[in-house]
Amino acid sequence: MKTVVITSDDLSYAAEVIQRGGLVAVPTDTIYGLAANGLDADAVAKIYEVKGRPLIKPLILLIPDLSAAEAFCSEVPTSARILAEAFWPGALTLVLPHSDIVPTIVTAGGKTVGVRCPNHPKALELLRLSGVPLAAPSANISDMPSATSVDEVLAYFDGVIDCVIDGGISALSFESTIVDFTEDPFRLIRQGALPEEEIRRALLAGNKD
Repeated sequence: MKTVVITSDDLSYAAEVIQRGGLVAVPTDTIYGLAANGLDADAVAKIYEVKGRPLIKPLILLIPDLSAAEAFCSEVPTSARILAEAFWPGALTLVLPHSDIVPTIVTAGGKTVGVRCPNHPKALELLRLSGVPLAAPSANISDMPSATSVDEVLAYFDGVIDCVIDGGISALSFESTIVDFTEDPFRLIRQGALPEEEIRRALLAGNKD
């Protein structure tokens, strides 16, 4: 397999790869993600295979907006909506109860799914063109540093994945912050690019409105 590097703004080929069950490395505001159709269990299985990722570790879904969260999550509480409205598109992943449409392999058999709307025009364009959520963990071999450029993606996956979209160097070069809203109060699972203090400030302001 030859890994195609897409340097133009025309992402129709990458969307075609996603729709037929292939793998695309996509730039986001945080790091590059290794993306597949998040509703295609066989495509998602390829992510685990090429990354060497244990099947017990769930994947997040990249989605285009808050309304998409309602399709893939059975419940979106008010506090999660407040944060999505404040920080999406952005470096925030919300963990919520998943709907039945999400394949078991994405959630690693769990009851929740992480969803995020990335703040990168090419990631959003790929979501728009492909018409599906993207299962997209970091573009790296498991336990290795996350890729933040096309060269780093190719160092891991040249000849292994279908294509990589060139979006330059990742702006934040750091993973998203993950917040679990299946508990009350919320639980911070991973401190990433979005500081916890900003999350608490947004919730305080939102709950006053």
